[in-house]
Amino acid sequence: MTSITLDQARTIVASALAHGRAQAMQPLAVLVLDAGGHAVAFEREDGASNLRFQVADGKAYGALGLGIGSRALFNRAQEQPYFVEAVNGAFGGRLIPVPGGVLVRDATGALIGAVGVSGDNSDNDEAAAIAGIEATGFVADPG
Repeated sequence: MTSITLDQARTIVASALAHGRAQAMQPLAVLVLDAGGHAVAFEREDGASNLRFQVADGKAYGALGLGIGSRALFNRAQEQPYFVEAVNGAFGGRLIPVPGGVLVRDATGALIGAVGVSGDNSDNDEAAAIAGIEATGFVADPG
């Protein structure tokens, strides 16, 4: 199984932040998790608020834990709020079911991690995550 290296994670972070700046987004925070849910790289731009790590983590960790992007989790929360609430309890309150958590797959489709972005609106956060992932040659799976 492929794993995300530190250099690849740094490329994801730098590319996601560059995308955000090019689109005049609010200051972003970008977190890259490996397939086990461990942080590989994180950066928070100047001006991003103090809880951006936790929000980016909740988006990425929830996506990784359920195997679907946080956009799909958002949709599921609309359809099955009790399920998502129960899962959030099982995750220790760590789940943030809004867009911005994107799964990372290798060329064979294997799940190798997730990226969480927080700082702008959820659609823009997701777009920045996708840009970062695609900059490495990995496949972004927003769910």
